[in-house]
Amino acid sequence: MPITLAASTLSLDDVHRLLKLQKEATGSFTDYLTLEPLRELEQQDLSRIKNDFRRYFAAGKVSEGLIKFLAIAPLMRLSGFYDVPIRLTMEDAFAISIEDEDTKITGRMDILAVSNTQAKTANTFWILVLETKNSSVDVFEGLPQLLTVRSLILRSEGELKP
Repeated sequence: MPITLAASTLSLDDVHRLLKLQKEATGSFTDYLTLEPLRELEQQDLSRIKNDFRRYFAAGKVSEGLIKFLAIAPLMRLSGFYDVPIRLTMEDAFAISIEDEDTKITGRMDILAVSNTQAKTANTFWILVLETKNSSVDVFEGLPQLLTVRSLILRSEGELKP
């Protein structure tokens, strides 16, 4: 009978061992992105998001839900993640389930954004996965969950569709 592990309890060592992932030194994200300079209105929106978050953070611990509400949702809207052809899925609709020999890993991701644009010259498919933690948790706590989803996506090889 397989052992069932929760992705949220895995360490990076567990993920490397169970999913056979290795850390690789790669270049910068700028190798893959071409970004336009921000307009004045976008700069103002970013300042407002930053100031709202800082005000709550200064008052004490900020919950996962409040982080999504104050920062993630406005940033996603500002960067066009609510637009067609991107489809968003929230936590209750996306479950991770990976079976590897005698181990099953289960978990949930907070936000999944999938885009599948089919231009005449190219088929572009990408996925953005977000995992939030409350403000008192180290930023690397969600990394094992994100790597587990990465492994699921690579194993699916195109089965995920928006």
